[in-house]
Amino acid sequence: MLPLIKKGSRVKGIINLFVFFILFSVLPTDGFDPLDVNGNVTIQWDIMEMNSGTYSADSTIYNYQLYRHIEWPPGWSLSWEWQEDEVIWNMQGAEAKEQGLCNKTFGSSRPHCCLKNPVIIDLQPGAPLTKQAANCCRGGVLTSMTQGTAKYISHFQMTVGYASTDHAANMTMPKNFKFGSPGYTCGDADEVHPPTKFPEDGGRRWRQALRTFRVTCMYSQFKASPAPTCCVSLSAFYSETITFCPNCSCGCQEQPGASCLKDGQTPPVVRRPTTDPDYVPPPLVNCTSHMCPIHVHWHIKQSYKGYWRVKITIMNLNVRKNYTAWNLAIEHPNLASLTQVFSFNYMPLPRDRPTNDTGLLWGIQDYNDVLLQSGQSGNVQTEMLFKKVPGVFTFDAGWAFPKRVYFNGENCVMPLPVDFPRLPKEKWNVGK
Repeated sequence: MLPLIKKGSRVKGIINLFVFFILFSVLPTDGFDPLDVNGNVTIQWDIMEMNSGTYSADSTIYNYQLYRHIEWPPGWSLSWEWQEDEVIWNMQGAEAKEQGLCNKTFGSSRPHCCLKNPVIIDLQPGAPLTKQAANCCRGGVLTSMTQGTAKYISHFQMTVGYASTDHAANMTMPKNFKFGSPGYTCGDADEVHPPTKFPEDGGRRWRQALRTFRVTCMYSQFKASPAPTCCVSLSAFYSETITFCPNCSCGCQEQPGASCLKDGQTPPVVRRPTTDPDYVPPPLVNCTSHMCPIHVHWHIKQSYKGYWRVKITIMNLNVRKNYTAWNLAIEHPNLASLTQVFSFNYMPLPRDRPTNDTGLLWGIQDYNDVLLQSGQSGNVQTEMLFKKVPGVFTFDAGWAFPKRVYFNGENCVMPLPVDFPRLPKEKWNVGK
């Protein structure tokens, strides 16, 4: 664990934090991501049937982001505002968090939800088969497109009716869509022409929706969190210098309201509200000079004649959270010459990037795809083997360190280049 902030380092910490926000402010934060220019979350509504007073809709959530996922807890949630007096009669594959006060006359049975602004959540794994639908029941987890072939999709079905007389001919899409995960802003629902076609009988027959609408939600890191959530430290075999995470990367211990867990201190008991089973307790991190929940360490481990090796350690310093389906994106100029990755999955990111200088790492299922909360097992490690490029490769001036690092899609705070471990002149030949 890193030492606590000393008073003499407070000024340097504030300066580093100020420099970071200046640099971070020039990065795209309004939804456009240069590493994932087409990344978004899309909600698709397919109107399958329309009867007198009711219609059925298939709703599908697509996480079209290459390296940003929706994790549990709390998982995804979806809400909107009905434009008329619609109610949800029944649902498959998801459920409304509240039924609402259904005080109108609905006959012998009451609707599943009659709120003006329903909040829809995914079912948990192991839900009864009678309530399931295809691609449901993962507790709201949506992996990135790179990490899962079908797990970046969630789907549910519902039957919508009206609290008053026949509105079938006046079916209108709801408005004010909200995607419950922090940082997302959704646009209006746009009708798609022609409507979606669905294969049947092995693709020999196609069934067509009556109408199709799509809502696009974009992500902004500034909207998701007022401060960074991860930082990077650096070291190398050829230098005794260890470059720690910049002071106050994610916050300062001396800030009002800041709390952390000191060595040997027992975490306080969190009382879960009985009215909200999906309650997520606020993060509580170990006391460090950077105060980040996630600490990534990059260590240049060895140099061979034609190759060099790096060890990466990801440490979870949040004592209240496990990170499911985590991932780490790295921008490094030598990734085009990457030879082998140990104990992690790897894929170039994005695949059509001409420089091939960005890659995505994530855990192996049922082995290290969950980053456990702070403690003895609260870390995952890998090693990467790179091939040296004659005339290009060098350890000098920080070339062997990454340009940028992202954990779960969040841009991590990097040390300033002037603080990188330096290669002594008498050891310049190790990089040849």
